[in-house]
Amino acid sequence: MESPSRVQKVLTISPAVARGLPFAIYILFLVLESTLPRGSVGFDLRWLYLVKIAFVAAALAMLWDRYTELRAPPPTSAISWLTSAAVGVLIFAIWIMLDEPWVVIKARAGWNPTEPSGAVNWNLVAVRIIGAAAVVPVMEELFWRSLVLRWIRNADFMKVVPRSSGTFAVIASSTLFALEHHEWLAGLVAGLAYAGTYMRTGNLWCAVLAHAFTNLLLGVWVLYTGQWQFW
Repeated sequence: MESPSRVQKVLTISPAVARGLPFAIYILFLVLESTLPRGSVGFDLRWLYLVKIAFVAAALAMLWDRYTELRAPPPTSAISWLTSAAVGVLIFAIWIMLDEPWVVIKARAGWNPTEPSGAVNWNLVAVRIIGAAAVVPVMEELFWRSLVLRWIRNADFMKVVPRSSGTFAVIASSTLFALEHHEWLAGLVAGLAYAGTYMRTGNLWCAVLAHAFTNLLLGVWVLYTGQWQFW
């Protein structure tokens, strides 16, 4: 079996495609999940989340050497961790407060891990939390912040220093990020916060960590309250 590095040499992939492919896979599965009626394929469609996350994680692993912004280790200073955590907690708080009908693109039942008996399927929960807190933040920050934010500033985005991305790029990329989510206003605020974190620190890991904190806290809160529409 060929190693990932060997495959990368055979397949010439641009920096933009490398950062967009995992996101494209994720969106493809979202479309698939929304079009397949429950019970139509002979298995519990909730497990498609595991398949989706596995494919996204595999794409990230395959292309990992292409992500120069993630070659540096995550921040080691306590202040960086605390700052990222603070941003993550703030966005979590905003996310659950901004749930009025006018700030939601389309009402939905959400992703419910309970069985007909009312018992929580903890295997499904584990998959959802790991995917949301460990895989999705890396995938989305690579796409929305590393690629889209800087590409709006300059098509040759690899030469753009995060701090110099500019106000228009921040607003435009955050608006597009908001439209990816049902809770569009919360998504807009989150996009601005993660972009600001990336630009202020110049370290994409800080934005990834902030995003991860938000998703982890949201997952715990959803489990505690049963507000499945946030999933």
